[in-house]
Amino acid sequence: MGPALLFAPADRPERFAKAADRSDAVILDLEDAVAPGAKAQARENMVNSTLDPATTMVRINALDTADSRLDLAAVDRSSFNTIMVAKASDVDIIASLTGYQVVALCETAAGILAAPRLAKLFNVVALMWGAEDLVASLGGTSSRYAGGPKAGSYRAVATHARSQLLLAAGAAGKLAIDSIYADIPDLDGLAAEADDAAASGFGAKACIHPSQVAVIRDAYRPGEGEVAAARELLAAARDAGTGVFAFKGQMVDGPILQHARQTLRRAGH
Repeated sequence: MGPALLFAPADRPERFAKAADRSDAVILDLEDAVAPGAKAQARENMVNSTLDPATTMVRINALDTADSRLDLAAVDRSSFNTIMVAKASDVDIIASLTGYQVVALCETAAGILAAPRLAKLFNVVALMWGAEDLVASLGGTSSRYAGGPKAGSYRAVATHARSQLLLAAGAAGKLAIDSIYADIPDLDGLAAEADDAAASGFGAKACIHPSQVAVIRDAYRPGEGEVAAARELLAAARDAGTGVFAFKGQMVDGPILQHARQTLRRAGH
């Protein structure tokens, strides 16, 4: 799954097919993108959707809400089996969702601190984090700097949470999904953040507008030069026949070779 996961409000069924056509996977949203009065119809739209279950997940409301129980009942009537649980934090409750593949959306302080335990659950297939809900759960007002030289970049607490989630997912061998970039017109800012996500180890990045998909895909798709360099390095390693060797003036060891293999993997080789 990935690298570009596109949210689609479940109360807008006319967007479902377009979202699937333009992205790598669709997140049918029953939570924040849907007003309370539209949730019942949104559930029916999701149930009646013909999207591919292999590339579709359903974001349900937080498990301590009445809406989540209605969401799960609707999912049980659908063809979908992968759910994204909003504001995930309770390990025991997530573990009890044995009939689903769960993407734990860690977007509160409690969720980030629970991420290492959530990642180890057998039914959890991926972790994602969310910046604004996280900061709101702390009593803050913004996850990013509004001005100055750091304008647009995450505040320290958000950066820390992002790293915590990536480490938790990586330690458990699970997919890590980077948060959305809310400033839709700022494609340069999105490109920089997606580049960092790909280089750091996030397997995918979520987005909220079709115009963001191509930017994320470009960030995850190595250029021809990167692919050629990775192949050359791996060929040199085979010729060297040793664990550590020098190549073009730089020391090369196991982790560097793994980086090269990851580059080829992202390129589809």
